[in-house]
Amino acid sequence: MADFHMDIVACYLYLITKHGYPPNAEGSLGHLNELKDLGFQSIELEGIREEHLEGVYAQREQIRTRANGLGLNIPVFCVVLPGLSSPDGKERERNLQLFEKGCEVAESLGAKAVLDNAPIPPWQFPGGIPVTRHYDEEVLSAATLPADLNWNKYHHGLVETFREVCDIASSRNLMYYLHPCYGALVNSTDAYLLFADAVKRDNLRFNLDTANQFFMKDNLSLSLIRLKDHIDYIHLSDNRGGKVEHLAIGEGEIHWDRFFETLDRIGYSGLFGIDVGGSESDVPDLDSAYRSSAEWLMEKWFKGRT
Repeated sequence: MADFHMDIVACYLYLITKHGYPPNAEGSLGHLNELKDLGFQSIELEGIREEHLEGVYAQREQIRTRANGLGLNIPVFCVVLPGLSSPDGKERERNLQLFEKGCEVAESLGAKAVLDNAPIPPWQFPGGIPVTRHYDEEVLSAATLPADLNWNKYHHGLVETFREVCDIASSRNLMYYLHPCYGALVNSTDAYLLFADAVKRDNLRFNLDTANQFFMKDNLSLSLIRLKDHIDYIHLSDNRGGKVEHLAIGEGEIHWDRFFETLDRIGYSGLFGIDVGGSESDVPDLDSAYRSSAEWLMEKWFKGRT
């Protein structure tokens, strides 16, 4: 089996689907072999909250050595820290310190960018922020907002925190991607453009996610045109429009011909991440779903391109 194009990235969702959320950080070296065996040359890795991130941080040099030996490129390292959007300034500061470590991991792995889920409002959940990849209707139905919340003060602190996040990433020559998801403050093209205008940092970018945005009725072609100068990494998976799910390409209702015509129109030349799976998705054969989606993308986009 030939390797897939270098610009096709196997997303960390593969490992999450196989091994749980988060996967055991101690298995990181073996995880590299799993992704390589699928035929990918480029992969995502993640550090999810404090414990998992610290575990990956401790192994960063071994991971880089193993990746080099396998011929794997790691263009994006995801640093998942929901505490960055906490209304508590001390909690944000603690997470900024963790983010520094995440950027150190990214630099060690040779990544060009770090990625996190978009900031979430100061929801209050029973038992604290749930350890979940996304916030669906059932999860959000149990959430409340602090009775003493001053939105203007909160938003000012949030913007200042994310300016610092971008500056920390920039100090290591890293781009910073915001990933849209249901229940987050940045869940659409409009929301990202408003937030980017407030943060005003050149290295802030948008990680367009086809499945999430299709579910949220964010017109993908219009999004591509409006985000032309803000995107160089796209998460690809299909969706049927009724719930959050990440399906193999062709298993949902996304109009892919129109999507790729628009990519051509804006002159897109960035990366694509195959982002299939998760407990919310019906994917009976995960390996086949990743391979078939990457093979489809090779034929659809990369065939005949240099």
